[in-house]
Amino acid sequence: MNLKAFADSPFQIRISFHVLIERLEKQAALKNGMRSAVAQEILDEIEPYPELREGITDTDQLMKHADIIKRLTADIFPEVLTLNEIKAITVPFQDVLFNQSQRLQNILAEAGTAFDINIRDFTEHQVYVNSCCIILNEFYGTNFNFSRSWFYDIPDAKGIMKHYRILYNADFMDLVPAPNAPIITAEDIELLRDNYNDLVLWKKYFPKDSWILKGFAILNMFDATVENAVSALKGTLLGATYGSNLKDNILEVFRSIYKIPDLDIGFTSFNDVENTFSIATFNPNLKSYLVPQDVEEQCFDTLCGSSLKKLVEENVYFAVSDVAKFLMNDPGNTMGRRFLEQGIGSLILAPVLKNGHLLGIIELVSRRVGELNSINANQLEIVMPYITDTIDRQYSYMQNQIQALIQNEYTTIHPSVYWKFKKEAVKFIKYRGLKKDYALKEVTFADVYPLYGQIDIKGSSDTRNHSVQLDLQNQLTTLIPLVEQLHLSNNDSNIEQNVRNLQELVMDVQGPLRADTEQHIQTYLETHIHPLLKAADGFTVTYKAAIDNYFEKADKSGYFHHNRRKYETTVALINEKMALLLDRAQTQAQAVFPHYYERFKTDGIEHNLYIGATIAPAKSFDISYLYNLRLWQLQVLCEMELEHHFLKTTLPYPLDVTSLILAFSLPISIRFRMDEKRFDVDGTYNARFEIVKKRIDKAFVKGTTERLTAPGKITIVYTNHEEEVEYKNYIRFLQSKKMLDDEIEMLEVEDLQSVSGLKVLRVKILYNTSLPLRKFFSYTELLQEAQTLAI
Repeated sequence: MNLKAFADSPFQIRISFHVLIERLEKQAALKNGMRSAVAQEILDEIEPYPELREGITDTDQLMKHADIIKRLTADIFPEVLTLNEIKAITVPFQDVLFNQSQRLQNILAEAGTAFDINIRDFTEHQVYVNSCCIILNEFYGTNFNFSRSWFYDIPDAKGIMKHYRILYNADFMDLVPAPNAPIITAEDIELLRDNYNDLVLWKKYFPKDSWILKGFAILNMFDATVENAVSALKGTLLGATYGSNLKDNILEVFRSIYKIPDLDIGFTSFNDVENTFSIATFNPNLKSYLVPQDVEEQCFDTLCGSSLKKLVEENVYFAVSDVAKFLMNDPGNTMGRRFLEQGIGSLILAPVLKNGHLLGIIELVSRRVGELNSINANQLEIVMPYITDTIDRQYSYMQNQIQALIQNEYTTIHPSVYWKFKKEAVKFIKYRGLKKDYALKEVTFADVYPLYGQIDIKGSSDTRNHSVQLDLQNQLTTLIPLVEQLHLSNNDSNIEQNVRNLQELVMDVQGPLRADTEQHIQTYLETHIHPLLKAADGFTVTYKAAIDNYFEKADKSGYFHHNRRKYETTVALINEKMALLLDRAQTQAQAVFPHYYERFKTDGIEHNLYIGATIAPAKSFDISYLYNLRLWQLQVLCEMELEHHFLKTTLPYPLDVTSLILAFSLPISIRFRMDEKRFDVDGTYNARFEIVKKRIDKAFVKGTTERLTAPGKITIVYTNHEEEVEYKNYIRFLQSKKMLDDEIEMLEVEDLQSVSGLKVLRVKILYNTSLPLRKFFSYTELLQEAQTLAI
């Protein structure tokens, strides 16, 4: 079977065995025994075939010389390993695959004649540029690293997709320029380095057939199905959202791992408060083999005693390789009977645990006896952490929904829109009095103009990680001498191992902090170290005092949380100050024209505003109210920045903030979503505002690695010329009030996913003044000043 050919290549391919032949000639020339004699014998056999040395360009000729090539390559393709190694002679990325080991032949035969083998996700563009990079690295001293993992995805006889990693050995290949090969200069290399995607440019400097690749490569493959499946599972589960069909997402992965084409999975939820099992509460469509649909059962009723103890108490896997035999030995077993009635021959039940809490049970089932058993149950070890985290996220989301449902309807209503909710509630009460059913409707507002702004704490994540590192280093370096003293007193090898583990943890926290490092260390200390210290006896009074001092510092309010408290205090102070100022300023803005307002605290403050005639139908609305609110928003962000400027010097960590406004001139519709207790855009047409809002936060200035937002500046993102003119008028007005600097930066935003053409106005804030008296200039004042200047 041949690989798919790539039409274009900078190489003239000449499959040659000259390197191997030269090695045989050197061996034969030694005339030192059996190896030299064998080498001479092979040389005599190939002498009538000079093309083996000079190079073959016709694959038919390769097939013609298959036997002599097998003899020639016997040392590197030993017959004794032909059923073990997955191996062949090839040319990297090309359509030649011959002298295959028997195991490779068997794999391709199982795939069937209709199967077309291809390197996964490898395009002709990549092949061409990678080939050019080989030339540059070999002949021009560059060090372009284009290495990546290559895979063949090949089904077996059962239809299970298996994944084989590809390795090339090019020791038997030479590379030389053809007469038409262009000379490459340092300037050419620099140009190519920055234009990977320009295939025409690469072909200009490396025309087709401009280099000669002479020799052969050895293709080695190994079965990486399990590792590949785990990698695929990580990506699938990381992207899993609430309500997504987890079964479809992970079933193929499990089938690859267990090599069972019709393997099926189920999930049973566990309620530890009531000690009951039920179908998956976060996804009722996920089947449970243990309990019937829409039924909640006591776990003692569902599971037999031994399996109950393993799953619920010991939290280990429970496997049954023969369900019929299992039930025969225990005829009254409810679990066994249910699985047998559903045609299950063998099964594995695995507990899903998070922080010692049993969330439920994963069920792997097969129709055949023996396919699932206590041995292959251990393969779950590599995937269960990812499954557990995903199910935990699903549960967390569901619990949030339950909490929202438990609260009274419409509990977070802003005064500006309260009237419409009240109107709906009156209808509900009226119909209830008439003993008629009435479903509360979702409240919507059409044709409102959105405004979005944020003031973000810059570098908050890095600062938090640094504070965690400092605290953990202090705690671990204090702890090590105490444990070492305990080791000296007891001469216990387990304690000595704990000392080494603590020293390794110190090294870990000195490097980049992983997401789970803090939790991992605290779990290790609470599980292994703290019990040792608490149980220690024979210590001197001095060391007992040191241990007591350590536990005092390890308390949440102790010294070992000092830097984290500093960070948390910093973020809390900034958020509290910014939120208070924004809420207070809103009182003035609402007095001009009622509008919907909401804000969120994260690492900073975000706010959404919606204004339009439908928000306050009793009032007359015109577009000047929108302009007034936009001018107000720009001023309040200036004030928040100024407030932070004076606050910064008093903070435990002097963190900067950045400010951002999104200008959006088209009216949209918003709907109050009952499940989330908040307003959101209504309909796909209006979703662009939300998409842009979510993607500009971390965006860069086009053509640079510079973020849109910068400390000391206000960033305004917009899309069209009218918005640019409008916001420039606001900026010039505030420049005249000495709130903003004279220079205006005009930038473009990098193209984002599904969003392009965004532009930016960025202007520096003036801090050389005292805090304002919280009096905001109105749009009317702006117009009056503009008229005065015109006169």
